[in-house]
Amino acid sequence: MTADPCLANREPASSSVLAAPFAPLLLQRSDGQVLVLDGSQTAIMAVLNLTPDSFSDGGKHNEPLRALQKAEQLVSDGAALLDVGAESTRPGARLLSVEEEWQRLCPVVTELARLSLPAVLSVDTRHAEIARRVLDHGFRLLNLAFPQHLFSSELDDPSAAALGRTQRQELLSGFDAVVVMHSRGTPDTMRELTDYEGDLCQTVESELSLTARMLTDDCHSLSERIVYDPGLGFAKTATQSLTLLSQTGRLRRSLRRPILIGASRKSMWGALTGRPASDRLIPSVMGAAFAASLGADIVRVHDVTETQQALLVARALSDGGPPS
Repeated sequence: MTADPCLANREPASSSVLAAPFAPLLLQRSDGQVLVLDGSQTAIMAVLNLTPDSFSDGGKHNEPLRALQKAEQLVSDGAALLDVGAESTRPGARLLSVEEEWQRLCPVVTELARLSLPAVLSVDTRHAEIARRVLDHGFRLLNLAFPQHLFSSELDDPSAAALGRTQRQELLSGFDAVVVMHSRGTPDTMRELTDYEGDLCQTVESELSLTARMLTDDCHSLSERIVYDPGLGFAKTATQSLTLLSQTGRLRRSLRRPILIGASRKSMWGALTGRPASDRLIPSVMGAAFAASLGADIVRVHDVTETQQALLVARALSDGGPPS
């Protein structure tokens, strides 16, 4: 695995906000180079939905050739990570079986590795079997929707059982990093689970830490490879999601791991502006830039070009000039 000097030798950010409270996290890109998350800049993760029913862009990329072309475009636009998902987890969405999800993913993931894109390939799934299959196709990041699913078959079809300890350890060891997202319940029930007693941020931190401990008990080496996602919109009201976004820096300092923020086109912006998902570009981009200013290591977005421009401008304003 050869490090890309353009990524590995970046100068630390001048702002103390971005000082990393953890050792650099190395993620292998599809082209064999390395993406380094060390707090010196915020990486853009592009969303590639292969779903007909995603809340934002369902049906746009579920034809394999179109999806592959979109993947190339997203990376060309500036995405450092490409997050591929085939099951909608929006509230009320129909959950898929492993085979239904794989039927959507297979034609795309099997070809993505051959493109050798200069980006880290990530899979957004709740199924351990899907995670296992994409490992063979160059995927190095596991974006684990509903991570508690690895310990319970609550979200799966009745014939599937939760993974045993040895199986979990083998699976998690295969990825360079695992995103642990905060969530409660299922897509059907999470809207009813927004009662957080006491300090919201502290409760989310505690529940994320508990999930992480369960995972690292099975795979001790994973403790240095976790990325946390506060799960904006997942068992959160719009107000709670906005509060957590504003606490990005606190989450990062408390959890002492990289933080991923996924605020793109979410319902919190609809509640705030009254605009539909298709018309939330401005708040989404502003949210990403705000998260980056607070130290987010990754922002997960649909609109890569606009987000990259916003991050560039925000960084220049923070540093008092353009990058040298």
